[in-house]
Amino acid sequence: MSDETFLDMSYARGPIDTPLLDLTIGTVLERTAELYPDQIALIMRQSGRSYQYAEFLELVNRAAQGLLTLGVAKGHRVAIWSTNQAEWVITQFATARIGAILVNINPSYGGSELEYALAQSDTQTLIMIGGFGTLDYVQMVDEICPEINRSKPGEWTSKRLPYLKNLIHIGEGDILSGMIRWKDFLSGKEAVELDRLIKEQGGFLRSRDPINIQYTSGTTGYPKGAVLSHHNIVNNAFLIGQRMRISSKDRICIPVPFYHCFGMVLGNMGCVIHGAAIVVPTDSFNPWATLKTIEEERCTGIYGVPTMFIRELEHPDFDQVDLTSLRTGIMAGSPCPIELMKQVVEKMHCPEITIAYGLTESSPVISQTEVEDSLETRVASVGRPLPHTEIKIIDPALGSMVRRGNSGELCTRGYLVMKGYYKNLEASQHAIDQEGWLHSGDLATLDAQGYCKITGRVKDMIIRGGENIYPREIEEFLYTHPAVSEVQVVGVPDRKLGEAVIAWIHLKESSSVTSQQIRDYCKGKISRYKIPQYIKFVDSYPMTITGKIQKYKIREIAIQELRL
Repeated sequence: MSDETFLDMSYARGPIDTPLLDLTIGTVLERTAELYPDQIALIMRQSGRSYQYAEFLELVNRAAQGLLTLGVAKGHRVAIWSTNQAEWVITQFATARIGAILVNINPSYGGSELEYALAQSDTQTLIMIGGFGTLDYVQMVDEICPEINRSKPGEWTSKRLPYLKNLIHIGEGDILSGMIRWKDFLSGKEAVELDRLIKEQGGFLRSRDPINIQYTSGTTGYPKGAVLSHHNIVNNAFLIGQRMRISSKDRICIPVPFYHCFGMVLGNMGCVIHGAAIVVPTDSFNPWATLKTIEEERCTGIYGVPTMFIRELEHPDFDQVDLTSLRTGIMAGSPCPIELMKQVVEKMHCPEITIAYGLTESSPVISQTEVEDSLETRVASVGRPLPHTEIKIIDPALGSMVRRGNSGELCTRGYLVMKGYYKNLEASQHAIDQEGWLHSGDLATLDAQGYCKITGRVKDMIIRGGENIYPREIEEFLYTHPAVSEVQVVGVPDRKLGEAVIAWIHLKESSSVTSQQIRDYCKGKISRYKIPQYIKFVDSYPMTITGKIQKYKIREIAIQELRL
């Protein structure tokens, strides 16, 4: 292949002038606490608690000492099953201080899902709250491990979860006899000297060590545990913050869940590595609480997935809050509609908000827009690759790179790629090829300047009568209709054409429109074969706790309702 031909192929690489950091997560926290001991590290609005960096480091050390007292060592798995609590953030850094591997458990998991994650990860210690919503965590644990309520802490063994040895309960609710309360867990700090923690434990940790298992929300089969290292997480958080120009003067409002890499890496780690304040509105997302937190804490940044921003903008009292302190932020997690991005910039006074794209398996951010990018660039792309990150677009069937501007599967390579899926070699080899490229499963295009645009999922592409249809394109168009608040497009089976297009539309409050009026709006503006054959007006979508809309469930429901 000639140089000219290669330059015309879909390949881009981020700059390499900024060296990668060779630091562990614990070392990062120590450095920040030394630089900014009196600055706010964490604000928990719901409880009214706040912590300065020196105070936060002390709490992290006490929790790390508590874990050592329980016999937790480097490489042991410590799971946390909780909403956004201060103890979540403390546990995140405490496990890293001693080299234990943090296992993120989705707060919406039921009993069977919890049991699978704990068993698959060989978790030895579980830190948990009493429950979430209608879920009673204590009851679920009792059903899975009845032995825990028959013995004292440290004296029980679970038949179904033989690795599990310790259960730590956050909060004041009822507990099982074999559980330890968080406050008692912290009070055992004298059992292990601080010098041993720092010198013996921290001294032999390496930045390439695994430090985190994050379970991907798979659409089929069981979730897979992506294993990330200090190196993955520290550098991704560092480079994201650099691109946003985050400093110790910033206060970032984080309403996204900590259990997900958005909250844990972009949020918590991104703030700590740059000395910014983590500001948590509530334990789970509430649009009004988020808006009031921004106003009252004078937040300079706001994170969220598109559905969160929509709910904030459409809140009936939106005009009653002062959001002029905002400067930057991240919208990510799912495709960001162009019209929504414009409203966030204009109505939320967020001129430097960025779009980020990535996967759990890539630590997570692959590409991100820059603060100086024009609004047109920021609404039309997910930016360029972060430093030390490669992107290429390939033909999913052939594996070869496509020409620049053509759609294909996005692949990435670099420091950000996970170490693999825990105890799942086959899935790891399927996701990461022999040349180190992580295959995303997302369809994308790459332009001459290296800006990337996500066009959909490989599996979501609709093939109607031989025509390839990208749902994202139809969704972006339908967002321009003045009555449309949200829209999701999927394909459903069609005997004649293979697949047909269906759109689920959520209308703005007080708006009214018919299916035929939607179709008439499309005529002459998009190709006839892209106009939805089926239209359903809905009040909500099936989604994960992180706010990701589950298209596969929309498809399943549509097939059942239409009897296809």
